[in-house]
Amino acid sequence: MTDREWEILQRTIKGEVLNPLPIGFIIDSPWLPNWYGIKILDYFSSDELWLKANLKAISDFPDVMFLPGFWSEFGMCTEPSAFGARGTFPPDEFPFAHKVINSADDIDSLPEPDPRTDGLLPFMLNRLKLAQPKIEAAGHKVRFAVARGPLNVASYLMGSTEFLTMMMMRPEKAEALMKKITSYLKDWLHLQMETFPSIDGIFLLDDIIGFMGANEFRTFGLPYFKELFDANVSVKFLHNDAPCKVSAPFLPETGVNLFNMGFEVTLSELKELTKGKVTLVGNIPPRDVLASGTPDDVAKTTRALIGSLKDKSRVIMSCGGGMPPGVKTENIRAFVSAVRGH
Repeated sequence: MTDREWEILQRTIKGEVLNPLPIGFIIDSPWLPNWYGIKILDYFSSDELWLKANLKAISDFPDVMFLPGFWSEFGMCTEPSAFGARGTFPPDEFPFAHKVINSADDIDSLPEPDPRTDGLLPFMLNRLKLAQPKIEAAGHKVRFAVARGPLNVASYLMGSTEFLTMMMMRPEKAEALMKKITSYLKDWLHLQMETFPSIDGIFLLDDIIGFMGANEFRTFGLPYFKELFDANVSVKFLHNDAPCKVSAPFLPETGVNLFNMGFEVTLSELKELTKGKVTLVGNIPPRDVLASGTPDDVAKTTRALIGSLKDKSRVIMSCGGGMPPGVKTENIRAFVSAVRGH
């Protein structure tokens, strides 16, 4: 992100209403490679192509803040890889991580990874270091330390159903796993911040939050997210595009001040649930409108969303969730034009 974009983000989080409203999209491997015209595997395995794809996005859409910006990642395999999870990387499909925990009794012997040396993390970090001069030459800086959240990582290491079941059947094992993963993620976030002094934000992505009740989130989610967000940064960004009505009231307590949600809940509802304390990044339907709709569909939906907002403070116009596969350039431009012209 540029200095100007970072200033706009900060002003929005503080509650200043900007006209026109700011625009931001989360972009990563589900969208960027194919939009750029390469395979997903090319994007992961070539630092040059990864950089060129990101540079083209910021060049083609100068009115858009891309979050977190120059995201160095290997899809869902990134964080689980440090625990020894095998990753499968099809040529042009999303990668996935294989389980390493077959029963709750495996948790005690699970290794405690070192993000400096283990799994894909050194490659992810070194890619950013090598690209840093060109990123900064383009007027941007590395602003966020990024990680999948602890619940999300647990679901990859063990399986979503198995992990959620363990919460009910063997809660002490679930807490032990959460503590181990949170300690690892804390080290990983701090390593990123040490490597890039320009970082002033934390970005966590965790959809498993959406499959928990309030009591379960209080026990197995809230304390660990609070620990991870308890850092000396000004932007504390959470993505959860699964159902979020149960967890949304807890967001201010976790320290979150920027939130990207699923499109099923309206921004006005979320403003009430968060008591207006959290800046919201959303919220048109990502697949059915932004990806599959015509430019006119995108423009109409965007204008309707803006028109529905009684309170336009702490809003960044986007889609519900990250940029989905298949979004065309003309649809993004229609979105930008609709916001700029409202």
